[in-house]
Amino acid sequence: MGIFDFLKDVGEKITDSDKKAAVDDKAMEGAIARHVQGLGLRPDGFRVAFDDGTATINGTVATQAVRERVILAAGNVYGVSRVDDRLTVKAPAPEAKLHTVKSGDTLSKIAREHYGDAGRYPEIFEANKPMLKDPDKIYPGQVLRIPLSASPDA
Repeated sequence: MGIFDFLKDVGEKITDSDKKAAVDDKAMEGAIARHVQGLGLRPDGFRVAFDDGTATINGTVATQAVRERVILAAGNVYGVSRVDDRLTVKAPAPEAKLHTVKSGDTLSKIAREHYGDAGRYPEIFEANKPMLKDPDKIYPGQVLRIPLSASPDA
């Protein structure tokens, strides 16, 4: 559980509104919930509340890796500046590191920075599925999970 900060003006656009107008909080709640579940992430008892840029997420997940994916799926959304994580994890484990993508970053560069080996970029890619669909499509401001071990589910 905790608070995670994101860049509000970057991220996946999941609503139909033109981004110049404020999106209704209730509409964002539903859009975030559908987005997370549409990625195949389905916490038990999943609920999203949204208020002034903060998405509060509740529910139960099986693993720490799933928890982190749910947080990132909700946070890497246009209009979300913060995720208040209230998820319960059935099998707690150490948290992965989080990395905010900077201009010029690639998964190889991030792997070199965190693991000392650019060739380990597939681990980062796998750890961020289903949010990432292509290892070459990351963007500045996006937050990625960097697993501590060789397993992307760690």
